[in-house]
Amino acid sequence: MGAARARSSVKGLTLDAGALIAVDRGDRRMIALLRQALSEGTCVRVPAGVVGQAWRDGARQAILARFLRAREVELPALDEPLARAAGELCGLKGTADVIDASVVLIARKTGDSILTSDPADLRKLDPSVVLERV
Repeated sequence: MGAARARSSVKGLTLDAGALIAVDRGDRRMIALLRQALSEGTCVRVPAGVVGQAWRDGARQAILARFLRAREVELPALDEPLARAAGELCGLKGTADVIDASVVLIARKTGDSILTSDPADLRKLDPSVVLERV
């Protein structure tokens, strides 16, 4: 499934930690994909827990910091209701990564496609989510 086809039926993009790490590393494909999405007015979401998974040293993560400050990027909080729902999803599916579960739940709620480096983990949580491997 191509990127354009995957995004045609979704409202935005939700990034997982692998996608955010690709941004941090300046991955050309990832940067191009995000530039195109933002130029088309696509909403980009980075769940707060994902930021915690990728953030290590702000002094050395200028590309990532600049991306996260962009006005087009939303940072949904991992609040109590989302944390509980993510925990319940993990329990239901026999997994342990609450941050992955929060990514899936946010994408479900918003109708987003998920940019991920590990589609198998997310697919286990919800086989119906739209995924694009980065």
